[in-house]
Amino acid sequence: MERTFLLRHPSVMVFIALLALFTVGATILSEGFGVGLISTSFVKTLGKTLCLCLIAIAMDLVWGYCGILSLGHFAFFGLGGYMIGMWLMYERTKSIVVEQLGAAQLPPTPEEVREAIGSQIFGVVGGSEIPAIWMFADSLIIQIALVVLVPGLLALVFGWLAFRSRVTGVYLSILTQAMTLALSLYLFQNDSGLRGNNGLSGLQNIPGAENLSQDVISVWFLWASAFALGAGYLFAAWMVSGKFGNVVRGIRDDEARVRFLGYNVEAYKLVVFTVTAVIAGIAGALYYPQAGIINPAEIAPIASIYLAVWVAIGGRGRLYGAVIGAALVSLVSTWFTSGQVPDIPLGFYTIEWVDWWLVLLGFGFVLVTLFAPQGLGGLVDALVRNRQAIAAPPPTPAKSAEKASEAA
Repeated sequence: MERTFLLRHPSVMVFIALLALFTVGATILSEGFGVGLISTSFVKTLGKTLCLCLIAIAMDLVWGYCGILSLGHFAFFGLGGYMIGMWLMYERTKSIVVEQLGAAQLPPTPEEVREAIGSQIFGVVGGSEIPAIWMFADSLIIQIALVVLVPGLLALVFGWLAFRSRVTGVYLSILTQAMTLALSLYLFQNDSGLRGNNGLSGLQNIPGAENLSQDVISVWFLWASAFALGAGYLFAAWMVSGKFGNVVRGIRDDEARVRFLGYNVEAYKLVVFTVTAVIAGIAGALYYPQAGIINPAEIAPIASIYLAVWVAIGGRGRLYGAVIGAALVSLVSTWFTSGQVPDIPLGFYTIEWVDWWLVLLGFGFVLVTLFAPQGLGGLVDALVRNRQAIAAPPPTPAKSAEKASEAA
């Protein structure tokens, strides 16, 4: 009988087991459900890191396995955040407005409530009317559906136009970057309907959970992020296994030959591009409620370039490599940019790590490229192979003679 997928891929079970152990450990050490050894802010950092690991998996699928260097996947990440952020901000504002208007002698009409909500949300950009794109902001189910549909439809349309024209290589990367820049510039406008440069704020306040403290809510989001990462890793591992994965890797290595063999290369690319955009949108929908705010700067092209650097450091073409790269860079970045690392006075100049972190990241990327071209994941592979070689028993003379005869 054929073995199940997990038995044929034990590394997936190892990853899920380690992720579960990490989540349980963080919960026990948290302030919300444990002994309080790690702060609520750090629990949020861990949850956000898991979301970044999820989008890194999406980037590894589209770049490491399919060979499409997308410099726009953070746009899908941001769109997912905006979709869920609209519901969070609308419902939170609605509860405040209803409470304020409830103190009046006459109960407010639905029109008065809606006008007050519009003034509260859009007064900062000089407006008071709720834009049409917010028509479903009061429905959690629809907004969750939009988390999937909006990034997915954008990727589907963009990918169909790009792949049918057979745009490849650096030209495709430039196109994805242009898409991201255009979206970012549009969202910076006050009349975009999403509060322009101000973005959406107060997302950490969950409607219906006003009586719960942030230390509890942060653990909830940690659990949700861990579940999404585990499910995303399992789905990605299944996706790149079997015939589909072989064809996708073939497209990465020699697209012309795969097309010559009769495969619809454009269709495979479009599936991978669209699916990874949906994964990125889900990751963003979980990330920004933990961050508390989202603005157009989050969708700037530089963010997608950072994402590619994370995957390259971790080792593209290895799902766990993408996770290692994203987790390492995220946690180290938090450490350096939070002011926890003391500055180094040199007399004539003071090294402030908040400003020098990007230099360190670039230097680390160069070192990995020169001395570990397969990334940190490649080093893990080499370590596992060495341990297996040491643990394996030496071949017997009979087996050696049998292998020699087979080679002959």
